[in-house]
Amino acid sequence: MSEQHNEYIDGLRSQIQNWLKTTVGKTSKWGKYIQYTPDLFQLLIKLSGENDITPQSKAKLAVAIAYFVSPLDFIPEEFWGALGYVDDIALAAYVLNDILQSNDPRIILKHWQISEDLTDMISDILKDAEEMVGKKWWAKLKELV
Repeated sequence: MSEQHNEYIDGLRSQIQNWLKTTVGKTSKWGKYIQYTPDLFQLLIKLSGENDITPQSKAKLAVAIAYFVSPLDFIPEEFWGALGYVDDIALAAYVLNDILQSNDPRIILKHWQISEDLTDMISDILKDAEEMVGKKWWAKLKELV
């Protein structure tokens, strides 16, 4: 991973940790997912460089990564703060779920750096995604890939 990616992830991790200490962060229904935002982004980056991932999966990873770093998204972080990452993590979960289905899951799981079970997390996020981002935006996010 490049130094630029590491700096972005470190800044993201700091922002999320600070937000989780606020009243809004402590009481947010989605904080349980938002706390993993940097880890999901890091996984997307690592998988994009994985040789054993299909070209179709790499294209989907590129969409998810671009969406993460773009200031123009459906729920902007500039306005919503860390709550603005719910659309980013919903899209990441959607793409990762597809990649787990179309590639050897061991390839993906070897890059997951934390103890939280990735497949359970993805399943939970996808179950709540429509409520997190709204029905209209969830449909539009899925159309991106």
